[in-house]
Amino acid sequence: MDKPTLLSGTGIRAGVMVLLLAVWVAACKPDRPASQSTTPAGRDASSAVAENADPSKGIGQVQHVTLNTPLEQDRIKRGQAIYEMKCQACHRLDETRVVGPGWAGVTKRRKPEWIMNMITNVDVMLDQDPEAQKLLELCLTRMPNQNVSIGDARDILEFMRKNDGEE
Repeated sequence: MDKPTLLSGTGIRAGVMVLLLAVWVAACKPDRPASQSTTPAGRDASSAVAENADPSKGIGQVQHVTLNTPLEQDRIKRGQAIYEMKCQACHRLDETRVVGPGWAGVTKRRKPEWIMNMITNVDVMLDQDPEAQKLLELCLTRMPNQNVSIGDARDILEFMRKNDGEE
């Protein structure tokens, strides 16, 4: 039996298949991990946010929060429901530390942007924000990512403001 050569029908088909496979693999291969984005200058976007952000506002999408007086009652109700469902197991409304720190006075100690970024971007905050890292050292347990939307975080913030005595 003759060996297939590159010019024989079997050899050409095999060569074409190898070529197609190589093109397919090259086209599907990502240039970088899907979870990592870059800025136009080619830097990692999360570090760019960390470089440019006001440290007292934390790291994340929330850069400005408008607080209304009086408090928004609908937001308070939604925030309380989210607290009871996702937060209450680890946080108390007074100063008691359970797994995480108590919430009493948090809106007096932290800017609203920092609070919302901590809720919505917890992994990056714990890895890069100095204040969040201090809380991690104190509590010894990473806050889990609860996949809270920015809107829900705003509702939680309003509930926290009520808890701290604002009206």
